[in-house]
Amino acid sequence: MLEAFNAAFQSIALWFSDSALWVLFITGFLSATLLPGGSEAGLIATLSLNQYSTTVIIVVATLGNTLGGLTNYWLGWWLPNRTQNEKHGHKALQWLSKYGYWSLFFSWLPVIGDPLCLAAGWLRMRFWPCFWLVLIGKAFRYSLLAALYYGFF
Repeated sequence: MLEAFNAAFQSIALWFSDSALWVLFITGFLSATLLPGGSEAGLIATLSLNQYSTTVIIVVATLGNTLGGLTNYWLGWWLPNRTQNEKHGHKALQWLSKYGYWSLFFSWLPVIGDPLCLAAGWLRMRFWPCFWLVLIGKAFRYSLLAALYYGFF
């Protein structure tokens, strides 16, 4: 049984490692969770391959990163205590309290972005506005990075 699992895992790993888009999606997803990491290098590496259109690369990176942010949202949803202390609260909670849903547009920012999604779920903010603002913010980020890579700025 262990050999069958190991063989299946190796074939899945080989299949995923064969495509730069899968690697980009996975790094985008993992970098948007509370795990440390960044997807910028993966985006630049995939762009430099010249195998895929820029639009496809941006869409894949955005989808992976958005799903990672939504994972944080759902993790926050399952946290039991929603009481907050304004004086000692995390900066993400302060942003959400001050700017509401619009602060989720900045979920792509380093350090503060991941906790923003977690706090949105923890505060039981409505899913669809959170989804759209996270998606738009992350698409903006990857579009800007691609534009910088191609020298538009």
